[in-house]
Amino acid sequence: MKRREFLVLAAGALLATPLLAAETGKGLSLGAAINKAGRQRMLLQRMAKAFAMQAAGVMPGKAGSLLEQSLRLFEAQLAELKTLAPTEAIQAALADLDKAWSGYREVLGKPRTPDNARLVLAESEKTLRAAHVLTGLYEKQAASSAGHLVNLSGRQRMLSQRMAKCFLFERSGVASDNLKVELEAARRDFVAALAELNAAPQNNAEIRTELGLANTQWMFFEQALNGQENNRDIAARNVATTSERILEVMDSLTGQYEKLVRG
Repeated sequence: MKRREFLVLAAGALLATPLLAAETGKGLSLGAAINKAGRQRMLLQRMAKAFAMQAAGVMPGKAGSLLEQSLRLFEAQLAELKTLAPTEAIQAALADLDKAWSGYREVLGKPRTPDNARLVLAESEKTLRAAHVLTGLYEKQAASSAGHLVNLSGRQRMLSQRMAKCFLFERSGVASDNLKVELEAARRDFVAALAELNAAPQNNAEIRTELGLANTQWMFFEQALNGQENNRDIAARNVATTSERILEVMDSLTGQYEKLVRG
């Protein structure tokens, strides 16, 4: 079976294998730390997306599994990252992320009401900022162009979930002009970063193959976001599932860039 066909058949899958694959049980390299810290950003947005799916009644069972798997992976990776804190700035950033995560985790367990949805949105942003600072510090510590590509590619994972989160929260009844503004900003950032990745001189044959898949999956995801489906329920499911497919491709691509840092 071709990989693209597999991605289509796997709509809504939990991605446990690819997301758990990198460097489990070993001392972290800086490349792996950038990757994992960047993946934390994605997981924070993915958990908010799952909350929004449940609030909107979009595959609520799948959303519950997605939320629980993302939560477990976030905490496992946070423990791993704490084993690589070579500077005081990174130590402080890890402490800030830990503190922010405590508040975010609490609100994720609240009933799926509009008021709690707004709390989730606020806490997800606060925790995302902390994770982004940590990722940047690991990139700075690596001090390489490949480290930048790991961060940039990894951020695409977060942006895919951020766009879906904004779309689905709006469908859940949380009316906010900010959601539309944030979705469009994330879309612009994603397109700009994808162009930068496509043009990167460090790209090898494997990376170019992954980029081809990423470009294709972005086309599908953007079509879903554009709201061409008139049935609101189907439109919401399309965004939820295509956001997972592009996430899988971008996670694999980030792993390819991580190898360049190791080398």
